[in-house]
Amino acid sequence: SQKKMAISFMVTCHLKQPYASASPTPHDKGRACRYTGQAVRALPIRVITVGKKRAEGVRLLVDEYKAKLKPYCSFEDSLVRSNPRNAQDVRAQVEDEEVAVMKLIGPDDWVVVLDERGRDVDSEQMAELLGDAGNSGASRISFCIGGAYGHGSEVRKRANVTIRLSSMVLNHQIALVVLMEQLYRAWTILKGQNYHH
Repeated sequence: SQKKMAISFMVTCHLKQPYASASPTPHDKGRACRYTGQAVRALPIRVITVGKKRAEGVRLLVDEYKAKLKPYCSFEDSLVRSNPRNAQDVRAQVEDEEVAVMKLIGPDDWVVVLDERGRDVDSEQMAELLGDAGNSGASRISFCIGGAYGHGSEVRKRANVTIRLSSMVLNHQIALVVLMEQLYRAWTILKGQNYHH
């Protein structure tokens, strides 16, 4: 049977986080992003995914959104092999994955963890997250998508923001595609472009 993939999407920063304070209320839907049309510092984005070799369709979609993001920011995609030492124990597996992920996170990164237990954010709040990160003094945003058993405690401690893309559990490959689309959507919101309605 296919394993459920827990997701973590982290950011490290010293900002207030209005976008992570609570689930949006119904009247918040479709609200304007407070950064739309303003100059926003475009931080490099790195997405760190724990998983196995990606399906061809996923690779094609990721490449498509990489190309779409290129006019807005630099982008790096890092794949960490799940269970690198083929450990039988789940705890050992998560610890090994965590070591590999932590090596990719810089001291000045703004790290956001995606997790099924994280808080809901809408697309405007995602755009505001990118805008806040640009004003934070951070050198890069690192998004971490966990493996089958999620992230370990050290990765979770690194996160200021823990959000979820869906109330359903998503396979890590599906989560990556959804994240890529939302990052592109967020930038079009910031630029006041017509992609987001």
